[in-house]
Amino acid sequence: MVVYLKLLSTAFFWGGTFIAGRIVSRDMDPYSAAFLRFAIASVFLLCYIYIREGRLPGLNGKQAMVMMLLGLTGVFAYNVLFFSGLKTVVAGRASLIIALNPIAISLLSSIFFKEKLTLMKVIGIFLSVYGAMVVITNGDLLSIIDDPVGVGELMILGCVASWVTYSLIGKTIMSDLSPLVSVGYSAVAGTLALAVPAFNQGLLDSIAHYTIYQWSSLFYLGFFGTVLGFFWYYEGINIVGPMKSSVFINFVPVSAIILAFLILGEPITLSLVIGAALVICGVLLTNFSSYIVAQIKSSP
Repeated sequence: MVVYLKLLSTAFFWGGTFIAGRIVSRDMDPYSAAFLRFAIASVFLLCYIYIREGRLPGLNGKQAMVMMLLGLTGVFAYNVLFFSGLKTVVAGRASLIIALNPIAISLLSSIFFKEKLTLMKVIGIFLSVYGAMVVITNGDLLSIIDDPVGVGELMILGCVASWVTYSLIGKTIMSDLSPLVSVGYSAVAGTLALAVPAFNQGLLDSIAHYTIYQWSSLFYLGFFGTVLGFFWYYEGINIVGPMKSSVFINFVPVSAIILAFLILGEPITLSLVIGAALVICGVLLTNFSSYIVAQIKSSP
């Protein structure tokens, strides 16, 4: 029972990152926000790796290069686009666009890794993309012809591209390192890459003027949204398995929409609700199609 509460909490932590990111992005440049988020996360991750492993594992040249690639895609690019996009895109909408991550990973895995793409997965991909378009266009799909998608939405879509690249790189060549070490070292690599543009943006001058509200949001992003969420999610995978654990990811956009309404006062529109339902159904079909088919066949 405890592990399920942790997985549900993880979904709310990850949903809350959109609210904290929206708060931080109002008055901070994206490089400084991303740097401070992962500087905080890196400290906790390295400490935990040392406690868990008894040391900080060394890397060979190939692994170090991969860590840098993971840091540049999953940390640097993703977070710069994340904070930039949240300057103009409300938290609930952003969370539903990013919910396309597992859909894009499934589609590209079928291309690059020859994973089977079943009819139900195709239907799931269509539903999720359609749901995301409903959200992006506020329910007016034809408006995309005369009114192109905004820069903020494009940046959030860029987050999807960055995370998919990060995931595919990790899936290809990181089988010899644990997920904890991979995440920890890629976070450090991304933090180092973010340091130069962050300091060029005047981080040293502005950091003294950050409010408690901003620091609280940064700590939330670094610790709860990155470190604790990761630990609890992988604890769930170890105890109840990846299938049952990954179901909880579908609560992320739901929690983001609810928290955005309660904390930021963002409206819950009909297009947001319909889009959320379509995206979540699509993700479920794409990731659990074989399980669903097996259950249908086994039913009397």
